[in-house]
Amino acid sequence: MYHFFVEENQITDNKIYVGGADYNHIRNVIRLKCGDEVMISVRSSQPGERTGNFMCGLADYTENEVVFDITQTDVADTELPCQVIIYQGLPKSDKLELIIQKAVELGAAQIVPVAMKRSVVKLDEKKAAAKLPRWNSISESAAKQSKRSLIPEVRPVMNYAAALKEASGCDICFVPYENENGMAETRKLVGSIAPGSRVAVFIGPEGGFEDDEIQAAKELGMHTVTLGKRILRTETAGMAFLSMLAYALED
Repeated sequence: MYHFFVEENQITDNKIYVGGADYNHIRNVIRLKCGDEVMISVRSSQPGERTGNFMCGLADYTENEVVFDITQTDVADTELPCQVIIYQGLPKSDKLELIIQKAVELGAAQIVPVAMKRSVVKLDEKKAAAKLPRWNSISESAAKQSKRSLIPEVRPVMNYAAALKEASGCDICFVPYENENGMAETRKLVGSIAPGSRVAVFIGPEGGFEDDEIQAAKELGMHTVTLGKRILRTETAGMAFLSMLAYALED
């Protein structure tokens, strides 16, 4: 089933009006017909804010809009019970695109690229800004594919110190670290997360964290944890942790 996102002002009198690029996609690419069902979600006005999901039937085409009738308003929420922010150390090549796609599929609410000491890629402000629309487009596509209730935001690149300062305001912060041992502590901490919590997760780049980066995180009360006995690639670690969260916290 196809999935689209709209602004709240596109909903009027039990109808939803879809225009722009989605209009062309619906009419000329996938060629939906009257009566065909789709899922439509309301874009959030704030990152991480949950909004409504609707089942809809295509009612009509106008010159520049597709008109849908709302057929069901109590569509189940597909979000994790907590808001997870992934602070991802900048990886090489196009790995960040894969990381964004999979993090969105697995329930992350935001992805923040972070410049760390061992990050091979160095993006100046201009280059980073140029990549941001592409990253957010990947997030939107993944959100549609995985039937998310919101489109996770990919934020501008931050430096590590700024990311730590921001993440310290979350309810709990995890730093998966290859030198930690004992899954019992990881299970205990994950199990302690309350519904509605804001959870920060720091993922190191290729080569991992520098010792002083780990020390800085610990000084702010963040939890260094293991994800198991095997060393994971940077593009795998976030997926593994999000999977653990979903297993532990979802009904």
